[in-house]
Amino acid sequence: GATLSRTADLSTLWIMAHVPERDLALARIGQSTRITIKAYADAPRDGRVAFVYPQLDSPTRTAQIRIELPNGDGRLKAGLYADVEIEARSDETSVAIPDSAVIDSGQRRVAFVEKGDGIFEPRELTLGRRGNGFVEVRDGIVEGERVVVTGNFLIDAESNLRAALAT
Repeated sequence: GATLSRTADLSTLWIMAHVPERDLALARIGQSTRITIKAYADAPRDGRVAFVYPQLDSPTRTAQIRIELPNGDGRLKAGLYADVEIEARSDETSVAIPDSAVIDSGQRRVAFVEKGDGIFEPRELTLGRRGNGFVEVRDGIVEGERVVVTGNFLIDAESNLRAALAT
């Protein structure tokens, strides 16, 4: 009555990804995904969302999605950890800035907007979706404004120093 062996077809693997509740409306069957397996970080792979599970995990506020990932070369093994990016397209237009423009203190998110003549104004941001090195700005910056993308920590340090010296 004991199982002597078990045969499995590993030419296609399932990736079980946990999607935060706030992003769940963007997950749909058939969407393209980009999977970066931790063991093979130099070789990302493409997959497709095959199923969006109907229940939410209450403690983590996430839902599972199943992604089918071709494994023709047999390198991938069950149980490996991976980072998952889901291509979520929207018909809405939005303002997006590079990730590097955002200073995230954990309590607030700020970007420096160019005002002209070497003057920069810090703006508190409300952020949205992220992807491909960019982040959506829902509030705090309007289209056409220029933001600092490198050296913003130096500007932040200098403005803090000036504020401290002024008191």
